[in-house]
Amino acid sequence: MTNVILTRHGHVDWIAPERFRGRAELPLSELGKRQAEALGRRVAEGWKPDAIYASPLSRCVHTGEAIGRATASKVHVLEDLADTDYGQWQGLTHEEVRSRWPDESRLWFEAPDLAVIPGGETMAGVLGRAINVLRIVLRKHRDQTVVLVGHDSINRVLLLHSLGLPLSRYWRIKQDPCCLNEIELQDTVFTIHRVNESHHTASLA
Repeated sequence: MTNVILTRHGHVDWIAPERFRGRAELPLSELGKRQAEALGRRVAEGWKPDAIYASPLSRCVHTGEAIGRATASKVHVLEDLADTDYGQWQGLTHEEVRSRWPDESRLWFEAPDLAVIPGGETMAGVLGRAINVLRIVLRKHRDQTVVLVGHDSINRVLLLHSLGLPLSRYWRIKQDPCCLNEIELQDTVFTIHRVNESHHTASLA
């Protein structure tokens, strides 16, 4: 049995008001740093990771390092855990995108599996990366515990795939900053034990 602890990075400034963050380098805010420390303690309470993998973006690397300090584990960068490439939308608010690309943005919010982001990545492309992440985990860490530190988007897609749900359900899954999900992999069978657990950050402000 392989255990995957899937987490999201801590708070960054572009979370509110909501912007398409994508591949932009955004540091953890002070709140995000506290959330990362709390997440590290939560992981240390429940598991002893054999490895930690983080998206190459610094907000995930630094969140992973907080988990690493708490669990005495090393953080490795995994390119396929990166956030969605939002192309020309990166850095813009949702309202700005709706104003400039009304048809494309409507499709993104209504049927993300069919959407094409100008200059960006499709959900099918994100799914391909997510599956490769799982392949790496199973190849290198079978019967071990692995922590993955990703983003809202890649995490949703990983969870949808694990549940056998289509990409059209993308908006039905929520991922709060520094939340925790637990996925058990037994050969080709996925069992979800936790989704968006975030009580460890509830008292932070």
